[in-house]
Amino acid sequence: MAAVLACGQNAVLSHRSAASLLGLREDRRSKIDVTAPGRRGRAPREIDAHRDGSLVSADRTKVNDIPCTSVARTLLDLAGVEPVWKLRKAVGEAEVKRILALGDVRDLIERSGGRRGVARLRLALDEIHPETRRTRSYMERQFLAMCTRGGLPSPEVNVTLRVAGGDFKPDFLWREAGLIVEADSRQFHDTDMSFLDDRRREQRLQLAGWRVSHCTWWEIEHESRRLAETIRALLALGH
Repeated sequence: MAAVLACGQNAVLSHRSAASLLGLREDRRSKIDVTAPGRRGRAPREIDAHRDGSLVSADRTKVNDIPCTSVARTLLDLAGVEPVWKLRKAVGEAEVKRILALGDVRDLIERSGGRRGVARLRLALDEIHPETRRTRSYMERQFLAMCTRGGLPSPEVNVTLRVAGGDFKPDFLWREAGLIVEADSRQFHDTDMSFLDDRRREQRLQLAGWRVSHCTWWEIEHESRRLAETIRALLALGH
């Protein structure tokens, strides 16, 4: 707090120091990172001062009453000063703590133009969440292509299935085998509410006599041969 106050009005803890305050990484340096939009002159010896007038309200938050950069802005700042492997660890820690809002990070990337660290942060997100680069229709086409290559019967896609408790639209359905395969995306399924909804949905389908299996978008793109063999075995169990 003393470092922030020393840098004047609208200053915020930032970069490595903000990441430490947010619990994304340790910072054992003796200097403290502070970003101040309009600061002039030399900063105190103990402070790494960054002058940046692009901060908006969405880039600011408070932790323990200390003004600091938001999670998204902190990750972008880290991307500009740290190697990729340290950035990946910080992004992963934000995921574990459930404070990583992908939409906020993507919005920040879009409005940050050619800012240093943008490309590195985008790459880190794409590595962890490859589905954010793919539309659902794209992944459906990939799945169907996998079925064709593997000699599997073509499934019904997103058909309305009426069971007790409501209407459902499974991702892929083989009616004769009584099999449903859901392609799970962390983008859409990795929240407490969606996790609960998915379990309820699966229970209702199973009570109606359907077998429900899950795969990930990563498997569709990178493990398609093994996934096809698994589905073949599941289909055989239904006959």
